[in-house]
This record gives sequence, C-alpha cells and structure tokens, in this order.
Amino acid sequence: MTVLNLQTAQAIVAGALKYARDRRFQPLGVAVLDARGALIAYAAEDGTSLRRQDIALAKANGAIGMGLGSRTIAARAKSQPVFYSALAGVIQGGLAPAPGGVLVRDGEGVLLGAVGVSGDVSDNDEAAALAGIEWAGFKADPGRE
Repeated sequence: MTVLNLQTAQAIVAGALKYARDRRFQPLGVAVLDARGALIAYAAEDGTSLRRQDIALAKANGAIGMGLGSRTIAARAKSQPVFYSALAGVIQGGLAPAPGGVLVRDGEGVLLGAVGVSGDVSDNDEAAALAGIEWAGFKADPGRE
C-alpha cells in the first residue's frame, strides 16, 4: 500500500514550488497532510505573508476532513453558507472554502492525504498543488464546481 511519507511529501512541496517559480506566482506556502490529517511537510517561500501557513493548512485540512477537494467545498459553500461557516469552527484545524486544497490519491484512487497551497490567487494555488502532486507521481483530486 502506498502512503505519503516525508520523502514523498517533500517531493510534492518541491514540485509545487518549482511550478510556481516557473510561472512567477506570488510567494507560496505549501502544506502536505497524510490521510489522518497529520502534517508531514510544510514550506513557505521568502516573502509570504505572516499567516499563510494557517490558510494552506485550512485548505488541506478541510479537503481531508470532508473528503472533497476545496474547489467542491467552495462551490458548496456558496449554496450552503451557514453550514460551511459552522464547519470552519467545528473541524479542528479549520476549513478554507477556496481552491487550493487538493486531495492526493494513488493510482487506484485510494485517498493518501491532501495538499494545501496559499499565497497567490486561489486558481494559481490550486494549479501549484496539482503540479506538485503529479510531480511526485500521485493523482490529484481538486474537486469540481
């Protein structure tokens, strides 16, 4: 069985940051959680804002907690704002209903963890997460609108 470990989590972070630098995104924070929601790796580029880690973690945490990419969470939050506002306080570690929280799956679709990226616009955050996950050889599941 494939699991996310420190080596693969660091590869995801490296791939996400390389993708972002190649496209000159704003400085990013990248968090990788395992299937239990435990933080495996986090990196913040020079110049990120003070609480960028909290947002990246909340994107990944919401995705793993709900079993949905944060793009789906964002879409659902529009139609059920009270419910998702309550979830943000109920789910330990928070929930950020914006693209950039992407589930990590193996080749058979088994959930391995989640990546949260924050620092640029949400679509760019998500693109960096997708690139990092694919760079490390996994399948990315960002959800859908």
